[in-house]
Amino acid sequence: MTYDSSQIQVLEGLDPVRKRPGMYIGETNEQGLHHLVWEIVDNSIDEAMAGHAKHITVTMHSDGSISVEDDGRGIPVDIHAKTGKSALETVMTVLHAGGKFGGAESGYKVSGGLHGVGASVVNALSDNMQVWVHKDGKIYTQSYKRGIPDDQVKDTGEKTKKHGTVVRFWPDGTMFTTTIFNYDTIRTRLRQQAYLTKGITMTLFNEFTDASYRFFFEGGIQSYVHHLNRGVETIGDEIFYVDRNLDDIQVEIALQYKKDDYTDRLISFVNNVTTTDGGTHMAGFQAALTRTMNKYAREQEFLKEKDNNLESTDVLEGICAVISVKVPEPRFSSQTKEKLVNPEVKSVVDKIFSERLYDFLAENPKVAKSMIDKCLLASRARAAARNARDTIIRKGALEGSGLPGKLADCSSKDPSKCELYIVEGDSAGGSAKQGRAREFQAILPLRGKILNTEQARLDKIFGNTEIKNLIIALGTSIGDSFDYGRLRYHRIVIMTDADVDGAHIRTLLLTFFFRYFRPLVDNGHIFIANPPLYKMSKGKSSWYAYSDDQKVKIMETEWVTSEGIQRYKGLGEMNPEQLWETTMDPIQRKMFRVGIEDAEKADEVFRILMGEDVPPRKHFIQSRATSVANLDV
Repeated sequence: MTYDSSQIQVLEGLDPVRKRPGMYIGETNEQGLHHLVWEIVDNSIDEAMAGHAKHITVTMHSDGSISVEDDGRGIPVDIHAKTGKSALETVMTVLHAGGKFGGAESGYKVSGGLHGVGASVVNALSDNMQVWVHKDGKIYTQSYKRGIPDDQVKDTGEKTKKHGTVVRFWPDGTMFTTTIFNYDTIRTRLRQQAYLTKGITMTLFNEFTDASYRFFFEGGIQSYVHHLNRGVETIGDEIFYVDRNLDDIQVEIALQYKKDDYTDRLISFVNNVTTTDGGTHMAGFQAALTRTMNKYAREQEFLKEKDNNLESTDVLEGICAVISVKVPEPRFSSQTKEKLVNPEVKSVVDKIFSERLYDFLAENPKVAKSMIDKCLLASRARAAARNARDTIIRKGALEGSGLPGKLADCSSKDPSKCELYIVEGDSAGGSAKQGRAREFQAILPLRGKILNTEQARLDKIFGNTEIKNLIIALGTSIGDSFDYGRLRYHRIVIMTDADVDGAHIRTLLLTFFFRYFRPLVDNGHIFIANPPLYKMSKGKSSWYAYSDDQKVKIMETEWVTSEGIQRYKGLGEMNPEQLWETTMDPIQRKMFRVGIEDAEKADEVFRILMGEDVPPRKHFIQSRATSVANLDV
């Protein structure tokens, strides 16, 4: 077969977006769906950051569409010299067209979003889109179908005193696995953006429920840190804050240490866009924090001459910090902006943060001493954990040469095919070992309830036999020696009884994975098994029911009486064949993949449920007690 120009395909207009949507929005699942909202909202926020907008309103319409309205200048509607079309049509239908490329001359010194791609990408991935521009006393509009204009930009003939842009879009169901927007997800994002842009009002309306929220925070990210630390005892009441500009890079940082908390919470942004993988701004922050804390500790002789310096992990323990930078020409490692790569940003953040942090420590000696004391305690705990880990390594355990005796490993050495079942109790573990597919399924029984890792440092974790066995089985090690590439099983399944104890053990394991093995959660390796609650029999036929509703339905349709029904109180009551066919057979089993829709909310829930403070946990449980079903007490 010849290979010539006829095999070269040229995608025009917005065809590349519909052909490869993942290149522009990351995924075509619920996360990608909400990315459409973020892109339109980011355009409005750019107007706010440039000083032209004060209000942004997002409405979830009852027909499944979303609209975003701002009171900015309004997208230009005059004819664009290069395209010969209205500037509005150009922005909405041409990739890499927008007002973000001209720097300060365009009115956008800094901007978020996909740099001239966002609006057109949302248009391409929508069944329908309509835009209204309020400008110069007139209202202009244009509508589109899957990115193609229905007609030219029109003057509606209506008069208006308003100014700004309204964008409404209906996502294309053929492009996404779901087109249902999540109110809580959007609300959290808008709250976050209101924190990041001081003085802006963000409003969310939900036509389905008539619910609405309005956010306005004069304190900016200081208010954000206060929100993140609500209900937690902190070191001092004052929140450290700096907001300075150097070399046209704006650096805004707020932080506060939690008193009896071992987990760090670092949230970073570039031009109001979340950078989940950090980047050079985070590198500058961590370098300055570590160096400045060591400098102050040495000068005040909290660290003696013989003492080693505090390490990055020591000064980060228990910290809650928000780092927001505004960069004129940001460069990222990917189109969806997870990681900033501008090298000059590191030195700017380092200089601004280190100078102000040192002054803060000098001005607040009592708080500074408490902060240093916490870091020193973390350093001692880290040394103890390292000694414990080194002892285990010397025995060959964490290196994989000495797997736990309770682990029934699988024969396959291909991690992508291997599964690890974490099973509650020796009885269920015995059934699982007999019923499993030995080639790719490994079984690790746990005895009793594992350590609550929300309230434990690594040194204590290494002293817990059950957790130590789990760490060894996973193969990645933990803490600063964690190596994702050495994961021995790409599917890790939590399999516990359907009762209170089983739910507690499941929560303890999820806490452990969220706090110490977050990459396994983020990359979709953690699953929860869903064993049946009932076995129902009639003559030679049998059915399994996974809920009370399903049990009732089977009783009605198959005429099963209550005397033939077996209620499984625990996994140990199931024989190997039953456990295989209901819970472990890849063809028939039902299980849930564990993911994180809202990391901020997840962090709060784990802190409430597994932390030391009883009143917040009691209130959380009481307020949700009526929604719990099928749980044996």
